[in-house]
Amino acid sequence: MAKPKKRYVCQACGSVSHRWQGQCADCAEWNTLVEDAPATVFSMKHDLSSGGRAVEFVDLDKPGALPTRQPTGLAEFDRALGGGLVPGSAILLGGDPGIGKSTLLLQAAARIAREGHGVVYVSGEEASAQVRMRAARLGLSDAPVKLAAATGVRDILTTLGTMETPKLMVIDSIQTMHSDTIEGAPGTVSQVRGCAFELIRYAKENGVALVLVGHVTKDGNIAGPRVLEHMVDVVMSFEGERSHQYRILRALKNRFGAVDEIGVFSMASEGLEEVDNPSMLFLSGRDEPMAGSAVYPAIEGTRPVLVEIQALIVRLQSGATPRRAVVGWDSGRLAMLLAVLESRCGLNFSSAEVYLNVAGGYRLSDPAADLAVAAALVSAMADRPLPARSVWLGEVSLAGEIRPVAHGGLRLREAAKLGFEAGFGPSDVKGASSALRYEGLGQLANLVDRVIGTS
Repeated sequence: MAKPKKRYVCQACGSVSHRWQGQCADCAEWNTLVEDAPATVFSMKHDLSSGGRAVEFVDLDKPGALPTRQPTGLAEFDRALGGGLVPGSAILLGGDPGIGKSTLLLQAAARIAREGHGVVYVSGEEASAQVRMRAARLGLSDAPVKLAAATGVRDILTTLGTMETPKLMVIDSIQTMHSDTIEGAPGTVSQVRGCAFELIRYAKENGVALVLVGHVTKDGNIAGPRVLEHMVDVVMSFEGERSHQYRILRALKNRFGAVDEIGVFSMASEGLEEVDNPSMLFLSGRDEPMAGSAVYPAIEGTRPVLVEIQALIVRLQSGATPRRAVVGWDSGRLAMLLAVLESRCGLNFSSAEVYLNVAGGYRLSDPAADLAVAAALVSAMADRPLPARSVWLGEVSLAGEIRPVAHGGLRLREAAKLGFEAGFGPSDVKGASSALRYEGLGQLANLVDRVIGTS
């Protein structure tokens, strides 16, 4: 190992000398040179306290122009994004295979291109002919979208440097991209991280809205390193069952807006269609009420969505083991609710099979659906339908109390707009529509008396 050199630092001006002398050669002060602690070769090589460029700091309250959002032409897509695409932002869109990610982005890219903005669509999974076939099926062949089938990040960035900077760039998908400066096959952790970094750097330096399509694992999480979700500005999930026509676009992370907004689409032969009234997708639409059916006004962000909860009770022979099956709701919460109904209301479910379903494939996680589930269960057990055109909302505690819920007035006003006439829930709901008759239920036992006493 090389011997470290001694250095002497002037205490007056800070100049450095490699030999001691009585007078500083820079400021002419006497006896100000002091020997500095010797540094090893390793520490000198890895010392980051000098040699860099100055970083400019600005005040937090410094006025500046806010970024102008670019609408995609799809109102539901813009709603989930928080108002549209932000120049220089990076968006990661994940979803199950065949859910419609490429279709959604191709429709948005075509609409932006038709407005005169430059759009680049790079497909790493499909050939250009396949993408053109989808565009022809969707009626988007005339859109001036620049289409390419490539997987090399160096080739993509080199080509982009020779053309006019686009407004939007779509990479489908990031797991197929490859960088020749990184060892490993496409899709590995190092490749995904390195390729995403280079593409995001290009987007932020040139003010391009970048959309990266990401694969998902069997658990529904975005495949690849978790650092990929930290690198981007927006993480979106395209959800839905392939057997159902509806699709929900949900923001999981958004640096430019709220994460509680959703966009609802319906899959048709011409592509994805926007759904202005999502409640009609999850309601049966029948005129006569049926036993075991309750309507719950769910809420996604600022958007109320009315869903139908269906329950079925099947009595078994003595000694048989009853089954509990739940679709679209938490099975543990159903077990808790059945225990409360048995303990606080005297209903017996131990000798009956219980089946619970949220219509339309919708998935509920809001505890405010407790009362609607309980109403459907009691209605199914008594074989009596609930009051016609009614909605139910409220959280049920272990003591059998009906607890308040968030945005109760907003939920009830949406129900009134769709023609519902009655609402049941906590006693302290404010802001309900005057067109809807509301009845507060303090205890779960009041619900049982109300349902069983209905003629």
